[in-house]
Amino acid sequence: MNRSMKVQHSEDTNLLTSSISVGEQEYTVEAIQAWLTVKLAEYLQVEVSDVDIREPFANYGLESVDAVGLSGELEEWVGRELTPTLLYDYPSIESLSKYLVAGQGVSKLQDYAQPEVTTEPIAIIGMSCRFPGGANTPEAFWQLLRSGRDAISEIPSERWDIDAYYDPEPDTPGKMYTRYGGFLQDISKFDAQFFGISPREAVRMDPQQRLLVEVAWEAFEHAGQALERLAGSSTGVFIGMMNNSEYSQLQVKYDDFTYDDPYFGMGSSSSIASGRLSYLFDLHGPTLTVDTACSSSLVSWRVMAAAKHLMQPLMALRSARAVAWSYSSVSPMQLRARIRYWR
Repeated sequence: MNRSMKVQHSEDTNLLTSSISVGEQEYTVEAIQAWLTVKLAEYLQVEVSDVDIREPFANYGLESVDAVGLSGELEEWVGRELTPTLLYDYPSIESLSKYLVAGQGVSKLQDYAQPEVTTEPIAIIGMSCRFPGGANTPEAFWQLLRSGRDAISEIPSERWDIDAYYDPEPDTPGKMYTRYGGFLQDISKFDAQFFGISPREAVRMDPQQRLLVEVAWEAFEHAGQALERLAGSSTGVFIGMMNNSEYSQLQVKYDDFTYDDPYFGMGSSSSIASGRLSYLFDLHGPTLTVDTACSSSLVSWRVMAAAKHLMQPLMALRSARAVAWSYSSVSPMQLRARIRYWR
């Protein structure tokens, strides 16, 4: 970082010379800026002169745990209760210092016009699921949790040949150092004819899309909703989906005519997943697929809730999918973190 390392004076002299009082101690903007500069340098393990008070905290690579920690130390120093997210609301030393002295006179990062929304509760009237250990219904999943049974099993032979890839030494190139994982059962047994999907199209559908169609149907059944009566309604479809390229890569690798098949693009694209449900069930509400990596499920829920309040669809279908189809989709770096993540 080759920036000026001095704590810079604000153009607003009155603000700089004002202060906050805590007990007998007074804190000026300059004093707070100096303290934050020193503390940030300690967290980053850099020289104080390398810290620019106008530079956003994010640009320094400050991790979330450090941001919360710094906020806590600041709270103790000024003797005033502060929110743990303060460094996100006021994302630089300069803006944060001014806020602490001037209060609401300084704009937050999130200060923007918010549309009025209703606060009507959202009712969950139906559920369906696929989890390892044969937990293919909400009731079975609940029993799995209550019993404390471990759903982790040895890697099934239909997924990949574990003997060909296993090596107990973690650093062995091209190998994996565990024989176990969490796997869904019967992932290839999709009844395409039941849903009016041709065999040719079903082959090109990513397993995530097949699972999605199945659990969507089951969720409506669980809710006691007849799809014939929902057809043409403003029911919305909000899907959280990530990591859906493995199956398409396998098709390209082993089928020379993949790109000639129009069903390949539709079966491989996550954007099609939500639209496929709207098309199959004739649902006319908002339809979208959300991919924000590991937060896809949570974000799709938030988007669905906002749409429910703002646009008032009669009903919303929300789902999340993440399936690892082959060994190549799980890198050694991901393995330890993902081994108990359902797939």
